[in-house]
Amino acid sequence: MTHENESKVDPKENRNSGISLFIEQHKKQIWEYQQKESEWIKTENLNEGYKKIIDELSTKIIEQEKIIKLLEKELEDKNK
Repeated sequence: MTHENESKVDPKENRNSGISLFIEQHKKQIWEYQQKESEWIKTENLNEGYKKIIDELSTKIIEQEKIIKLLEKELEDKNK
């Protein structure tokens, strides 16, 4: 016994809409992952850049310390 207001649900249509929903969710998850991966790569690149700057500045500081020591020794020898 069916009523006029009842709609018949086609199992194939229901399955297809379920698959479509799953595909859309999967696409969204992939896009979110790609956004996170992009941020990770950006952060890693910045990190590598900062490391290079720190290394360069450290080298310059060491060079400057050597120059200061030489100049202090020269000044000390000159004042004798």
